[in-house]
Amino acid sequence: MIRSPYVAGRFYPARPELLTEDVRRYTAVPQAKLRATGCIVPHAGYRYSGGVAGAVYAALDLPARFVILCPNHSGFGAPMAVMSSGEWLTPLGAARIDEELAARLKQACPALEEDSEAHAREHSLEVQLPFLQHLAPGFRFVPIAIGRGDYRSLEALGQALAGALREDGERVLLVASSDMNHYERDEITRAKDQRAIDAILALDTRRLYEVLLADSNTMCGYGPVLAMLTAARELGARQATLIRYATSADAGGPCSSVVGYAGIVVHEGN
Repeated sequence: MIRSPYVAGRFYPARPELLTEDVRRYTAVPQAKLRATGCIVPHAGYRYSGGVAGAVYAALDLPARFVILCPNHSGFGAPMAVMSSGEWLTPLGAARIDEELAARLKQACPALEEDSEAHAREHSLEVQLPFLQHLAPGFRFVPIAIGRGDYRSLEALGQALAGALREDGERVLLVASSDMNHYERDEITRAKDQRAIDAILALDTRRLYEVLLADSNTMCGYGPVLAMLTAARELGARQATLIRYATSADAGGPCSSVVGYAGIVVHEGN
């Protein structure tokens, strides 16, 4: 199956030369390269969150294979939806789905359902692909959209992902696509997000879940983040590093109503 771009020309440029220029600019950040198990990247329009996402990708020693977990904003399709064959198109070309890894993940986690509808109008995974096309040409990936929010299901997904990746043997990066708190004043969002980030940096999924509930933090990709953190811990990650944090106000948006963006890398540590 071919999945066509849904937000090209809105969230990022539709013209290949302009998109390449944008991605180059956002990833031109001098960083020591980390060999990571997982990462958290935002997914707003590049004007707002491209600098945070680009800083994360620039900080990584990128492999050739990825599992990209994203929230399901539309509500369409299965609650845990995977596409296991085909290509996703962006203005930079085609990104191939890793069919072998997708089959292994479906076998390890029966909750994953084959469903392209959940992905058809979902921007949060699509906006990651141009970064990977630029920095890791020829990569393969498995797309997973998560529309469930209960802790046990997300933990079970993370454990199943870890088991499948451990069996696979090749290096795979788990990418969790998420924005942070939405549409409150800048100072409120920064305070709420800092408490959530502290839990993430401690790799404490239960604490993160409880902090988000207690604070009414509207972090949209907490499902992908919880599953990724669970899997990363099982795979040996012992440390998380905040690469960059910003809000939409930093890009010129109004301070009265912002969205937060955190870029975090999860790795084995020193």
